[in-house]
Amino acid sequence: MTVEAEFKPGLEDVPAAKSAVSFLDGKKARLEYRGIPVEVLAQQSNYEETAWLLIKGDLPTQKQLAEFDHDLRQRRAVHYRLKDLIRCMPADGHPMDALHASVAALGLFYPCPNVADPARNWDASMRLIAAMPTLVAAFARTRRGDEILDPRPDLDHAANFLYMLGGKEPTPAARKVFDACLVLHAEHQMNASTFTARVAGSALANPYQVIASAIGTLSGPLHGGANEEALEQFEGIGGPQNVKGWLDAKRAADPKYKVMGLGHRVYKVKDGRATVLQEIAEHMFAETARPKTYETALELERVAAGIYGPKGIYPNVDFYSGVVYQSLGIPTDVFTPIFAIARVAGWLAHWHEQLVNNRIYRPDQISVGKNDVPYVPLEQRP
Repeated sequence: MTVEAEFKPGLEDVPAAKSAVSFLDGKKARLEYRGIPVEVLAQQSNYEETAWLLIKGDLPTQKQLAEFDHDLRQRRAVHYRLKDLIRCMPADGHPMDALHASVAALGLFYPCPNVADPARNWDASMRLIAAMPTLVAAFARTRRGDEILDPRPDLDHAANFLYMLGGKEPTPAARKVFDACLVLHAEHQMNASTFTARVAGSALANPYQVIASAIGTLSGPLHGGANEEALEQFEGIGGPQNVKGWLDAKRAADPKYKVMGLGHRVYKVKDGRATVLQEIAEHMFAETARPKTYETALELERVAAGIYGPKGIYPNVDFYSGVVYQSLGIPTDVFTPIFAIARVAGWLAHWHEQLVNNRIYRPDQISVGKNDVPYVPLEQRP
């Protein structure tokens, strides 16, 4: 007698790979990149060094980091015909769709067809990290009728993106908080988009298609976009003074009401990334003022703690990141593309890892359909 395998929807808790890229303990809010706590990297490192760490496996030497940073800056600019392609995209199109198409097209201009060549793979990896901010900023500007700005090689990764997007150099505090956001979102184990990248990589797809596939998965509302929904929620509440009444009304209408930005499949305590993001954001808000949406988020977290906390439901990183992005002048529908700008380092780290002792993903299924159904000629069908 055949024993039917256990079916777990969404492959929940089913290991899909052995990976050394990151470690996560949701009960202790512990996230490490290659063994280093993410909060340490967000506060003491930067995105460039973090990207090297994730892909290469160890922190770089001063010489390695300097060369890597230089090489990234040299690869920020994209072919003029790719910019023409972006200009032809519909202005009302979603930035994630534009990024998906642009990254796939990037591979046409800078091909890497043979993934058995480590040198070509590394070059493509650097180009993807360097060029994705350029692609996101280019579409964001051209759709509102502004000229596409060339990247500035005198600025670091975070500052250059904010410059290309808004047209002016960010303050040191703004640059720091955005750089921290990139570090905090750079990797998060076997989420849906990372799994997609590994599946595409296992088929030996080129790195541009691997990343485009991951971007396509990230565009789904069940994966990316939570920070947009959380921000819209705070704006809809209208201020911290309205939080309790708003939440009471929502729960009266639906006792199982889900507050956007609260809860995570893995974390059973407050997401450590949310905590460190708050700490760094406070330094930026000290230069300006706390946005009303931030004050609303703080009050919602306080009120919700007594209701949802006993169930292990606490703020995740998306609870506050949208508020930070808004304070930096970033359009709401660019939030998820920024997620991709950050996560490309993690995707590439998993892709490189997948290529070692690679075996194509080919999971099984439990067939529940009909068997031995006779074919009825068309003229005999009722």
